[in-house]
Amino acid sequence: MSYVLLTIAVFLLMEGAAWATHKYVMHGFLWSWHRDHHQRDKNAIFEKNDRFFIFYALVSICNIALWKYGYFDYGISIGLGIFAYGMTYFLIHDVFIHRRLKWFSKTESIYGKAIRKAHKVHHKHLGKEEGECFGLLWVPVKYFKDYRS
Repeated sequence: MSYVLLTIAVFLLMEGAAWATHKYVMHGFLWSWHRDHHQRDKNAIFEKNDRFFIFYALVSICNIALWKYGYFDYGISIGLGIFAYGMTYFLIHDVFIHRRLKWFSKTESIYGKAIRKAHKVHHKHLGKEEGECFGLLWVPVKYFKDYRS
């Protein structure tokens, strides 16, 4: 498999990894790190939840370092795939949905509106139980229905 195809595959697989991490780790045994994301202090610049971003960044960096020093040929593809997903996650989740930075404040995109709605439904639950919509890029079809013409 080419390096480019592997990078794309890792990026796509990261949606599943993020979904599983969100459902079983963040809403599971590491809820103490994720809680402040659901019960947010509006004045806080950083959340304990940001530790998950740091974890995936370190996994990406380690893979790239292993490749650079000749220990793992595919480390560059895995590292860049994770990095690309992390940047996408930051831009969509933190900037577009939660507006931690005011870059993309308005959208007429049906997909963008569906992502925001699914995430809003996820956040209506303040506790770790009864959650739904744990993914980011893959939005259930039912969240598009209000925006079809």
